[in-house]
Amino acid sequence: MKIGVIGGGIIGLSSAHYLNKAGHHVTIIDQGDLTMGCSFGNAGMIVPSHIIPLAAPGMISKGIRWMFNSTSPFYVKPRLSGDLVKWGYHFYKSATKEHVAKSAPALKDLSLFSKAMYQQLANDLPFDFGYHERGLLMLYKTKETEHEEAEMATFANQHGLEAHVLSASEVQKLEPDVKVDVRGGIYFPGDAHITPQLLVIQLISYLKQQGVVFQTNTLVNDFIIEGDIIKSINTTAKDFEFDEVILATGSWSGGVAAKLGLSIPMQAGKGYSFTLPQVEKNVRVPSIFLEARVAVTPMGDSLRFGGTMEITGVDHSISMNRVKGIVDSIPNYYPEMKVIMPGIKDVWHGLRPCSPDGLPYIGKSSKIKNLTIATGHSMMGLSQGPGTGKLVSEIIVQEKTSVNLDAFNPQRF
Repeated sequence: MKIGVIGGGIIGLSSAHYLNKAGHHVTIIDQGDLTMGCSFGNAGMIVPSHIIPLAAPGMISKGIRWMFNSTSPFYVKPRLSGDLVKWGYHFYKSATKEHVAKSAPALKDLSLFSKAMYQQLANDLPFDFGYHERGLLMLYKTKETEHEEAEMATFANQHGLEAHVLSASEVQKLEPDVKVDVRGGIYFPGDAHITPQLLVIQLISYLKQQGVVFQTNTLVNDFIIEGDIIKSINTTAKDFEFDEVILATGSWSGGVAAKLGLSIPMQAGKGYSFTLPQVEKNVRVPSIFLEARVAVTPMGDSLRFGGTMEITGVDHSISMNRVKGIVDSIPNYYPEMKVIMPGIKDVWHGLRPCSPDGLPYIGKSSKIKNLTIATGHSMMGLSQGPGTGKLVSEIIVQEKTSVNLDAFNPQRF
């Protein structure tokens, strides 16, 4: 079949890879040049441990508390927007214990499946993208966070995910080269990490060699729909006709879906990162500073810091105060690590596609027969990318999917 993938982030690239392997003719259409999206500069974490959705009890009260601090890790920009009001309503309705209990098994299955796909890719692809299984450390400074994270570790273990509560000295043993100043941490040995830009750059080159066509710097203007079929896609380059279409447009998915007469509530969650090159004494295990909500990932001899969640709409401005919040947190956890404030040109930002219930949208459209939706993975896009791509391929060829997709139904709102 001729298949069009709209969106060239990790979800689109992974979908193209597995569909190409299945023998289909694949074209990726993307509005940019594929090096600016969330899949390029993120923290590179593959985290089956993350089974609590963004919409969870306590997030609303924390969000309100953080909103008025310019360096805080979470921010919702007040604005007159019907889409934001609708999204906020569904988020409020979803932030319950019942939602977490129902969502956790589905997120676990998707994430473990995606990790297995990463293991396979690391073996099969003819290039190295820095795949390492060193686990993840969730580091905390306060007694309150320790209590919360101990409960999280129990919850993870109950769901079959190995989690260990570590003392400060046990954390330090895992980091022999960097002094760590914490009360303790939770260690998830089953997590992994990659260098995302290595994967994205080399996967694009590899897919081109395999015959995948890339139509970059191209906007989708509209769709020609006949009955319940997309007959053609009108873009700024030309019109395209495909047998099957995959919508993997990340934070832009709500607007693109509206052109198809579909409702996919979505908000862009802006995050920032910067990378220290040639770190002499580097961190060995990726970590998250829990109180600061900062992710830290070693990538070869480099070290990447990332964080913040700004619900600001599709907005590419950079708030250096948010970046300062990341920088200021570092010596609180790594007291001997001296990090100066990066210049604005050295700060990467990306827009994470956030659904209101914290679950991705994966599945066939019930209204348009030749449309498959794969978007809304929030902070988990890289982690769940290959798994989602493989599931998209299974959907297209009408195989039984490797993961139950009921929780990710694109028509649930």
